[in-house]
Amino acid sequence: MKRLALGSAFTALVIFLTLPVFAAEQAKEKPSWWYKDVVDASFVTQYATVPPKKEVLIVDSRPARKYNKGHIVPAINISNSQFDKMTHLLPQNKSNLLIFYCGGLKCPLSHKSAAKAEALGYTNVKVYAAGFPDWVKNGGLPPGVSAAHVKMLIDKNKGATIVDARPARKFKKGHLPGAINVPLRQFDKLVDRLPTDKNSPLIFYCGGYKCPLSPKSAVKAVAMGYTKVRLFQAGYPAWKKAYGDAIEKTAKAKPAAAPKIEAGEDEGTISIASFNTLATNNPEDFYWYDVRDPEEVESDGTFAKAVIMTVDEVEENIDKLPTDKPIVFFCSTGARSGEAYDLVMMKREDLKIYFLDANVAFNPDGSVPKATPLE
Repeated sequence: MKRLALGSAFTALVIFLTLPVFAAEQAKEKPSWWYKDVVDASFVTQYATVPPKKEVLIVDSRPARKYNKGHIVPAINISNSQFDKMTHLLPQNKSNLLIFYCGGLKCPLSHKSAAKAEALGYTNVKVYAAGFPDWVKNGGLPPGVSAAHVKMLIDKNKGATIVDARPARKFKKGHLPGAINVPLRQFDKLVDRLPTDKNSPLIFYCGGYKCPLSPKSAVKAVAMGYTKVRLFQAGYPAWKKAYGDAIEKTAKAKPAAAPKIEAGEDEGTISIASFNTLATNNPEDFYWYDVRDPEEVESDGTFAKAVIMTVDEVEENIDKLPTDKPIVFFCSTGARSGEAYDLVMMKREDLKIYFLDANVAFNPDGSVPKATPLE
């Protein structure tokens, strides 16, 4: 009995002594700039519903270009840089649940927005730190896309199948250009209208954020094995308000490509391969702007050839940006670099500017950072 008691006491002592070490290791894993109240995908799933839950608002803190291509349904978009101009979109009741998210564990935008909301007096604020990349893997409903993104797919004939989940009588009164009609109630009977290739992109829509037909149809498609399912949950009302019944055929011209730069898939981007090559072999031919926050630069290092300038500072100095060489904006995930690009393009279309939409691993010694595709 004495040996057992001694052993138990020793075990308790070991646990007691190792607790501070374990706590310290845990503290290291959480960046200092994280918001205090972080939640996971399972928490968000219970509130990411159609129709949206009352007294809950999910906010995508990324730039609009990111939100348009993919977001949590039914989140609204309030980019962190425009937060102060868009507070009217927040609920009047300061006790409502607010859930902010952005581009993943390295993205500070949602944490910043959450702190701003708390400063405004909101008392129930959370941050889904793993953000959109995690939602694609572990979330509830399939990701959503905006009307602008759907229009781009139609204009450029990107091969997506757009599915109207409303009853036939609604479809006949008006629908998106090129859409097929697979009403939810007849989904199993009309499933042969869907493409046979399970990797074909599918976009489901119905009558707006209160309409459950499209998410239910999308879930059925996922269960069938379709791998690229998206929701245009704003639906036909949003499409008709934005574009009417006719689709606009003209597309905005892309900015001229800078010499030696290989453009990426999206407008304004530099390809990952081109960034890695040019930053290594031609660093003097371009201006490289690191638009991360100072604490990130100090912690992770940066490209020695880069100009360190936050997105806010870029906005303040748009008129002073140089014109003699192309400018490339980059950050850690592409969110802030794209935002810097958008801000500059609104006022300085004369500049040759690009941004890197990728994950970037920095080196403390200032050598060329390594860009890799986003997850």
